[in-house]
Amino acid sequence: MTNSETKKDINLTLKVWRQKGPDVKGKLETYQAKNISTDMSFLEMIDVVNEDLILEGKDPIAFDHDCREGICGMCGCVVDGRAHGPEQGTTLCQLHMRHFSNNDVVVVEPWRSRAFKVIKDLVVDRSPLDKLIQAGGFISANVGGAPDANAIPIPHDTAELSMDAAACIGCGACVASCPNASAMLFVGAKISQLALLPQGKPEAAKRAISMVKTMDELGFGNCTNEAECEADCPKEISITNIARLNREFLKAGLFSTVAK
Repeated sequence: MTNSETKKDINLTLKVWRQKGPDVKGKLETYQAKNISTDMSFLEMIDVVNEDLILEGKDPIAFDHDCREGICGMCGCVVDGRAHGPEQGTTLCQLHMRHFSNNDVVVVEPWRSRAFKVIKDLVVDRSPLDKLIQAGGFISANVGGAPDANAIPIPHDTAELSMDAAACIGCGACVASCPNASAMLFVGAKISQLALLPQGKPEAAKRAISMVKTMDELGFGNCTNEAECEADCPKEISITNIARLNREFLKAGLFSTVAK
């Protein structure tokens, strides 16, 4: 790459949601992000801004993060109206600043959902997703030695569909992007992952009924097939998993004794 092709550092104006606690009124505050390398990730850019705030004796911006490798699902906020930012199939920690231009004004907000209470600034309580898993996102099996890989024949295409659903990292972007704050894509992925495999079939009816019931109790909205969830999912989970969830729930209601 020649010197003329090398990208220069950029300066940004950030409008960041600041909120001291769940019961405190929040607001957007403006900060300057200066001399930001285009090789940085979005979270590294916030680190730089926080270093400046600390030097000024101000409270740094609180945000969730952990692995910073697009695996754990901890990071996430709404950037210019898009969950995880403008790049498709990308987590916030893997969104690089080369996708922004010098002097851009960037609005950064937390996930917006009745089920996700703001803890502080960009940090929200995503424990409702854990409660959904506790309601049925598992199988009951006897422990012991690992069975042979080919002991239970599973068609390749079926295994691939299950693995695609299992790619969900539980970040909550689907909830944040949905106009109804629905968790149907998350629940659909977890149900599909297990319902497609023989190991998940014994508890399939109980799982579908329990997870949908818990989803309603936690305050998540209903799916109206807007597909924003699929568009903003960093792992590009397909909304066909929502259709499978609906079929599993319908079967459980019609043919299972669990619902009776």
